[in-house]
Amino acid sequence: MGRFLSLETLLPIRNTLRHEGKRVVFTNGCFDLLHRGHVEFLNRAKEFGDVLVVGLNSNESMRRIKGKGRPIVPEEDRAFVISNLVAVDYVSIFEEDNPLKIITALLPDVLVKGADWGVGEIVGKEVVEAAGGLVTNIPLVPNRSTSDIVKKIVKDFSGSE
Repeated sequence: MGRFLSLETLLPIRNTLRHEGKRVVFTNGCFDLLHRGHVEFLNRAKEFGDVLVVGLNSNESMRRIKGKGRPIVPEEDRAFVISNLVAVDYVSIFEEDNPLKIITALLPDVLVKGADWGVGEIVGKEVVEAAGGLVTNIPLVPNRSTSDIVKKIVKDFSGSE
C-alpha cells in the first residue's frame, strides 16, 4: 500500500527507483467516489511495471474540470483511500488542470489512461515517448463511473424515474 507525497518529496524517490532499474507507471485522475472501475483500472495499470504513481487532481483542479458540485469527496480523503489500495505505491496531488507538470518531472517509464482517452490524446504522451517510455490505455469496466453513481443516487433519493 502506498504513500501520499508532494511532488518535491516524490522526485528523489523516483530517481532512486530509476537507479534501481524499477519500471515506474504513472496514471492520473479525479477518483471521486471510488468504485470498482477505478480499482480494476489501477490494478491493471500496476501490471505494466514495478511501481504505480497516481497523480490526483486537487479540489480546485477538479472543480474547474468537472464543474459545480465536484468533488464530492475532498482531496485529502481521495488521496488517503487511493494511497491505501494494494496496487498503488504513491499518490501526489496536482493543482493544474492536467498532469503535464508532474509527468514531465517524474518521466515515468509507462503512462497509462483509461480507454476513454485515445492514445494520441493522452497528456504527456510526447514527453514520455521522447524519454523512451510507453504510453497506452486500458479498457474501462463497462457501466462503472462516478457519474453513473451520482445519477443513481439522485434518482433513488428524488423519487424520479
